[in-house]
Amino acid sequence: MRSADRSSDTLSSTLLVRLRQQEPDAWLRLTKLFGPVVYGWCRGANLKPADAADVTQEVFRSVTMGLAKFRRDRPGDTFRGWISTIARNRIRDHFRRLANQPQVRGGTDFLQQVHNLPDPEAEVSFDGHSSASVESRGVLQRTLDYVKAEFESNTWQAFLLTTVEQMSPADVAGKLGISVNAVYKAKSRVLRRLREELDGLV
Repeated sequence: MRSADRSSDTLSSTLLVRLRQQEPDAWLRLTKLFGPVVYGWCRGANLKPADAADVTQEVFRSVTMGLAKFRRDRPGDTFRGWISTIARNRIRDHFRRLANQPQVRGGTDFLQQVHNLPDPEAEVSFDGHSSASVESRGVLQRTLDYVKAEFESNTWQAFLLTTVEQMSPADVAGKLGISVNAVYKAKSRVLRRLREELDGLV
């Protein structure tokens, strides 16, 4: 039977802690969460798909080597902000390599490309939302997909109906055939799990 509490150790450990402990599953989780985000930054910088995939791998190699240096000493410090800086630097490195190739001409054109690189941390509007909020929703959705298997069906439905569908706890209780108190508890358990999984990442 699935349970919302697989183990106290799992629930008390954030993904960042598990990454620093070099757990293989944690690194897989990280690439699934942020791989599409980093790839999107690369494509947004006009890298071809193959180049974007290569640079994305370079970004995660840099993350692996530099994770111990990541700190949240100041308000607003996030893993997303840190990895976006790494991505921007790797994208710049890519354009510098292109500039050094014989077939690439026009140093001025290259400098203009670098100058026009989008800032991954900039709040650029995208369909009425900032780029950061769009990316964060993607990370959240992938996290939801990941933790869903940890919960009973009624628990998960109670969470979705109250948070996504914005139904009242009383209506959700009637729909699922459970008590209002059970609805509140279900919502609280899922939210707590999400906070633990996403702590410091976005």
